[in-house]
Amino acid sequence: MIEVQHLTKRYGRVTAVDDVTFRVERGEILGFLGPNGAGKTTTMRVLTGYMPATSGRAIVAGFDVFDQPLEAKRRTGYLPETPPLYPEMTVREYLGFVARIKGVSSGERSARVNAAMEKTRVTDMAARHCGQLSKGYRQRVGLAQALIHNPDVLILDEPTAGLDPKQIIETRELIKQLAGDHTVILSTHILPEVSQTCQRVVIINRGRVVAVDSPANLTRRLGGAQTMYVQVDGASDGAQAALERLTGITRVAEVDRQDGIVGYEVDSEPGHDLRRDIARAVVTSGWGLLELRPVRMSLEDIFLQLTTEEQPGEATIQ
Repeated sequence: MIEVQHLTKRYGRVTAVDDVTFRVERGEILGFLGPNGAGKTTTMRVLTGYMPATSGRAIVAGFDVFDQPLEAKRRTGYLPETPPLYPEMTVREYLGFVARIKGVSSGERSARVNAAMEKTRVTDMAARHCGQLSKGYRQRVGLAQALIHNPDVLILDEPTAGLDPKQIIETRELIKQLAGDHTVILSTHILPEVSQTCQRVVIINRGRVVAVDSPANLTRRLGGAQTMYVQVDGASDGAQAALERLTGITRVAEVDRQDGIVGYEVDSEPGHDLRRDIARAVVTSGWGLLELRPVRMSLEDIFLQLTTEEQPGEATIQ
């Protein structure tokens, strides 16, 4: 449904997007994740035809964004980071105006406006001027205008920015309900947004794609060594040395100690399941084994690992 091939965008000497390639299947929600300034917004603007790329190709709903821009735009709903509202219009007037310029027929216009307001929960603000809306309501009206023409593709740039916790949960549920009927790219730097909403994630840093996979697979692939948390009761200071002697163990570190109970993080080589060996070593030494569980790398850990390496001499732009 969306295919991006070797997309590059330069501003003079600054490369904002650098050879980006990814694909989004029909009905999928893809999280486009990266720190501020990574190139997310620039990529979104290229995909929506808002700005041209320097090189590369982008296909949206079967149409080339550069060669067939009008056809691609007709099938795309876009929520930019700042919703494009007219402050002097009421919410209903604004959505009716958007429906008209997006080619919704006069016979369907009222029903589409009502449906979009109901989906995004702004019906109670229908008669309110857009300039008088709170930031949260402006964001939801922006989402309504993206949905108004029932597009095949939705491109949402920071869709929950400025919403309160209740509104964030409601918006996430709405986006999940849109999957299947719409193909969604959701750009964000908020990690829970991806893990709770998206089926796959593209992580971008300094304009380059550094990872593409499901959140669960990223955690599994990039977690590296297996890490276990071991809590031992009644152990002497020799417990750490005893664990370190086990074959396949690469690191043992004490992480907590209280009232004779000691907790260790134990790293093993990839592919080695040492739970039985660890349990046997603790029990045969006469200590009490209180806890033995894997320590999984979170999406936050993955994100930090992939995006915090310094690359001197490169400049980025959002």
